[in-house]
Amino acid sequence: MKFCRLYAGSDGQSHFESLDSGAQSEFFNATRRATGLLFRNDFAPHIINFHRAPPRRWVITLSGSVDIGLGDGTTESFCPGDVFLAEDTSGQGHTAAPHNWLRAYVDVD
Repeated sequence: MKFCRLYAGSDGQSHFESLDSGAQSEFFNATRRATGLLFRNDFAPHIINFHRAPPRRWVITLSGSVDIGLGDGTTESFCPGDVFLAEDTSGQGHTAAPHNWLRAYVDVD
């Protein structure tokens, strides 16, 4: 399972950071407050271009895959079971190239 966050750095660019998925991780075995849940299976054309995360949200790939691109040319692929916390609500943002991508968005504070 890929488990990371996507955030805007002080350089205005989006970056990936691996998150701890170990037994003592702050993200596991504790209930967190969510403000919204959205399941998506459609193609949203605007995500191909650079865009920012609309709110801070967890993105969980349920089936298919997506390639997330950054301004420096880095690309990360996410497959079923992979999770990232989209926190790049400012800066240039990221691109997304979906491949039959079914995902869940969980909005958080």
